[in-house]
This record gives sequence, C-alpha cells and structure tokens, in this order.
Amino acid sequence: MLKCRNVWKKLAPLARASSTVCRQNVRRAGLPNGRIPARVPVAHMSTGPTGGGGENHLYVLLVGAACLGGGIYAYQTIKGDQQRYQDRINEISSRSQKAATEEPTTPIQSEPPAVKASKTEAVPEPETQAAPSPEEPSPPVPDVELAAAPSETAEPPPEPSPPSEPSPAELTEPPPAPVVESEPTAAAAAESPSAEPPEPQPEVVAVSGVDSTPASLKVPSHTPYLLIGGGTASFAAARSIRARDPGAKVLIVTDEPDLPYMRPPLSKELWFSDDPSVTETLRFKQWNGKERSIYFQPASFYINPEELDSAENGGVAVLTGKKVVQMDVRGNKVKLDDETEISYDKCLIATGGVPRNLQVIERAGEEVTQKTTLFRKIDDFKSLDKVTRNIKSITIIGGGFLGSELACALGRRSHESDLEVIQMYPEKGNMGKVLPEYLSNWTTEKVKREGVKVITEALVKSVTCKDDKLEIQLKDGRLVKTDHIVAAVGLEPNVDLAKSAGLEVDSDFGGYRVNAELQARSNIWVAGDAACFYDIRLGRRRVEHHDHAVVSGRLAGENMTGANKPYWHQSMFWSDLGPDVGYEAIGIVDSSLPTVGVFAKATAKDTPKAATEQSGTGIRSESETEDTATSPVASSTPAPAMEQHKDDYGKGVIFYLRDKVVVGIILWNVFNRMPIARKIIKDGEEHADLNEVAKLFNIHED
Repeated sequence: MLKCRNVWKKLAPLARASSTVCRQNVRRAGLPNGRIPARVPVAHMSTGPTGGGGENHLYVLLVGAACLGGGIYAYQTIKGDQQRYQDRINEISSRSQKAATEEPTTPIQSEPPAVKASKTEAVPEPETQAAPSPEEPSPPVPDVELAAAPSETAEPPPEPSPPSEPSPAELTEPPPAPVVESEPTAAAAAESPSAEPPEPQPEVVAVSGVDSTPASLKVPSHTPYLLIGGGTASFAAARSIRARDPGAKVLIVTDEPDLPYMRPPLSKELWFSDDPSVTETLRFKQWNGKERSIYFQPASFYINPEELDSAENGGVAVLTGKKVVQMDVRGNKVKLDDETEISYDKCLIATGGVPRNLQVIERAGEEVTQKTTLFRKIDDFKSLDKVTRNIKSITIIGGGFLGSELACALGRRSHESDLEVIQMYPEKGNMGKVLPEYLSNWTTEKVKREGVKVITEALVKSVTCKDDKLEIQLKDGRLVKTDHIVAAVGLEPNVDLAKSAGLEVDSDFGGYRVNAELQARSNIWVAGDAACFYDIRLGRRRVEHHDHAVVSGRLAGENMTGANKPYWHQSMFWSDLGPDVGYEAIGIVDSSLPTVGVFAKATAKDTPKAATEQSGTGIRSESETEDTATSPVASSTPAPAMEQHKDDYGKGVIFYLRDKVVVGIILWNVFNRMPIARKIIKDGEEHADLNEVAKLFNIHED
C-alpha cells in the first residue's frame, strides 16, 4: 500500500494539470456566446458534440490508465515482498541448521526441541557465550530461529539483592563456585562459609582482562563506577556498590596481574603451609584448620571487561595489568598507560602504597638491589620463598608488623634447615613504636625463641656486596654479613595521580586528603592505605591495615551510591607472632603516648589458634561487625593490682591515653572483645580507674 501511495503522489500532479487544460479549452469554446452560463461548458465535457469533447475523452483515458498502472505496480510490489520474506525465512532456517551441524556441542536441533532447550540451560558454556549480533528490522521469525535463541543470547538469571552491608566475612570467605556465570551474592557467601572456590589457575588472568591476544580486548570507553586499584579496598567497595545498586556496572583497574586478593596471609599463614606447591596454589590452612585461597572470589565471580557494557544485570569486571597514569577531574575521565581513555560517573582511588626502601640500599648499586626484597605482592612472596630455600642467611631490616611477622615465620622454617634469620631495627625492642617498652622487650624475647637473631638499636650506615655476600655496616661499628635482605621499613602511600588530578596530599600523614565521607571531590572518593581521612572521634588519620581497607572501602562504596555516611566505625588490626601469640588493636596505638596495662595469666585457649578454632573464622576481623557493645557484663573476679610481674604478660589490655581519654586499645591474646573496645573509644570519656574498665573484657576469667 505504501508503494501505491507513492505512485499516486507522482500521478496526481499530472492528473490535476490535465483537468486544468480541459477546463481552459471549455472556456475558450464558450466565450463567443456571452449568454451561456459559466457552468454550461462543464456539461459540454460529457454531452456537447464538439468544442472540447475529444479532450474530455483523453482525460478519462489518462486517469483510467494511471489507475490501472498503479494497481498493477502495487500487485507486483506486494508479490515481490512476499517472495523476499519467504527467501529471508529460508535463509535463517538454513543458517540455524548449518550452525547445528558445525557446532555439535551447542544443542540447537529441531528434534526434540523441549529436551534440547533444557540441556542448554543446565550446561551453560561461558566461553562460547556472546552478545547477539544486531539485525535489521524484519517480520516475526518462525520457531526455528526462536529455538536457537537460548544459546546465542542466553543471559544469567537476575541475582537476588544482597544484604545492604556486606560484613568482612563476606569479603574473605568465598562462596561455592557458581554453576552459571552470574555474580554470587553476599547471602550465598554467608550461607556456605565452608565451601571453597575453585583452585586458582593461571588462566584466570585472561578472564579479568589480560589475554594472550590483547589486540582483541575491547576496554569499555565509559563505566558508571570506576575503581582504581585492585586491592582489598576496591573489592570491598565493589561489593558495597552492588549491594545497594544490584544492577551497577563496576570496573576495577589494577596494575597487578592478579585478581583481588587478601595480603595478610602473605606474611602469616602461607609461610606455615606444609604444601610444597603453596607458591602455585596460594592456598593455606588457617589457624582453625580450614583451607582456602587468598583470592577473595574465584574468576567466575567477575565478568569480562568486554562484556561490561552489554551486561543486562551489571557486574564487576577487573582490568588487570593496566595502570592509570593520568586523571582528568573536570572531564571525568582517566588515561591508562597504553593511552586508552575511560570516562566515568563516579570514581574511587584505592591505589594503596608501595614499600619504602632504605636510601643506603638504593645508592648501593645493582648488585645490592638484586639481593634485596621489598615485600608487598604475590610475586614478592613467591620470590622470597624461592630465595630462602637456596641461601644460608637472610636479614630482615625493620621491627614493625611486617618485619616481625616475617622474622617469626622464617625463624620457624630455620628449625628445619640451616637458614640463619636475623632481624635488626633502630628501636630498643620489637614493635617498639607501638608497644610500651616493657611489652616490647617481652615480645623481643618471644621472637628470639622462634629462632631469630635480633639486633636492636641498629642504624644502617652502608650496604656493600663482596664475594657474593652482603655486608651491612652499622653506625656503631657492627658488621653483619648475610646473603639476602628484606627491607620492611614501612609503606609509602601511592599518590601518583594527585598532580594530574589536582588532589590535595596531606603533608603530615601522607595520602589523599579527604573528608569524613572519604570524598576528595564531589564524585571522587579515596579508601584504604592511600586515604588520609577525618575520623570524627580521633581527628585526621591514615591507617595501613586490612580491616581499615575493608571498612573504608565499604563506606566509600555506600557513599558512591548516595549514602553520605561519615567514617565513624573504628577499624581494628591484628598481628600474629606465630600461632601462640597475637594481638588486636584499635584506635591510635603509639608508644609515645601514656599507656596503662592490665594483664592476667594466659590459659591454653588464649592464643590466636585457639581463638580461631572457637569462633570458626580464619582471619580474626571476620568475626568483627559494626555492632558496638551496649551493655557489656563485667567479670565478677577482682582485678589484681596494676603492677604486674615482668614475665606475666600472657594476656591483657593496654590502654593508650591522650588528655586522659582512651584513644587506643590493644587486646593482647584477648579475642572477640573488639565491640567493647569500640564503645570505650566512641564514648570518649575520662576514666578514674582503668582497672574497672579492664573488667569489661573479662580477662580474669579462667
């Protein structure tokens, strides 16, 4: 009909012109007789013998021919459309049959259709799944094309909405490996905490963006949520964003080749594994006896970056091996190291930090730097594990968390080999910047009993390499010879993007300066080690611990979805000196502050191993929540006097004071009491007798 209308539009002007010519001829024929009315010539068009009758017949014939031609053209057009439609149907049918013949693994056959459809849903093949290719508009297709649709355009079913606030347990305990390629929910992770993810394989890197054929990788040009950095804070933020916005599309960009993983086991449990292939599997037994991987989630949890734009239900994609080198805050876009540009709606900077090194080592030359490890990533763990199996002596410079944990771990290994483990630091005792002096000295003795040779008050003057040995010259004249050095002297926050982005870096604490909501700009947030945030209770701070990365990442994710919550939750951190001694801390723990310690005799259950066995958790922050103790029940057992015997530090509580107010607490071999510590710091009150406060932790119970 449309073609007929077009034909009529072309013939109508010609018909109108012919009618006008006929009328003009009639008027000319009637002009000599002025008495003839104006309408008489119109009658002559059909009845008059002469003076215009021929033209009238011509007009009638012309109009009739036009109508006949239009009808013929319309008939041929409709018939041709029907033929083309039938040809199109035949082509689609033959294409589906050909695909079924060439790909027998894809169940697309006409007999029996119901059985094959069920098989397609039960055995998905993510590697062959692809978005449907766009087709030009066409009439409805027959059943044969619909039967092929499930394998060509299959989408994962919509996931149920996860809880509004994922707990740290959800970030560390993986859910069972999903059958379909949909994102496991936080609820599923909580329901099956004991299930283990598939053992990580090298090919998971390809799933997250690093492929053997990078030319085919299509990086999304735009993402609603861009997370820079692939550590704990980014992963916590991604889970939080998805919890509040189930359809959110989140892109994580990291310069590491690995999917998001937890760092604490790299210096703790992995070193105590009996599996000789632990460097490949990256699986370990926790103190509670359960085995798991260091990866937060298996590769099937994530979607391919190429599919992020077309993902109907959103998801989390990880682009590995790519570094953000420039940030345009006004244009809301970033540039990668391969010149690729990605725009965003909201952005999180969670770039973490890089290990510091001693200047004397950096100036010593290539021979020394090749024999020095800066411990931070998976590759550093693998490298150090290999080194310690082929040398006779190793020296750890640093007496903080990392240095002490590595010293104890390698000290235990030295019992099975001839490895000499040396730990040196400028303080008088182990953890001297955190623990009060009496407890630092006790901890130093504990480290020595682990098989570590401790050198205190050691200031390194120079490091040289002679006869394939490293010689460490101290400022007091002492000389230490060793085969390898581990520099564990702190972390430098990664603020490389500050200059191009125009973001402020705190001059006192380092890191990006943000407000209480972790915002650096209206649509830019910072979390983890790189954030210098404003604590509404303790003032401006920067924290470098796993639980802070979880808490700050989760809060940043919530605020990116419009929560506008301030940072009020006090994150905790913990350290284990083997399975027998461990402590948890919260707030500002600085040995330069006044401290008050209350201790009691430890029992067999007062160890990290026993605590995790009792709670059923592997990483102790998993048992922590944002709930604070509202009505703690104090122990009825009277507390001993404040003065303690110098060797009676089995378990206890250390309070750190500022202006007579408790601003930090360490629980020494006391576990699962962190909500009480949070409430004490949150209240911010002066306490006349901290002995009474210590009763709240029930440390005197048998």
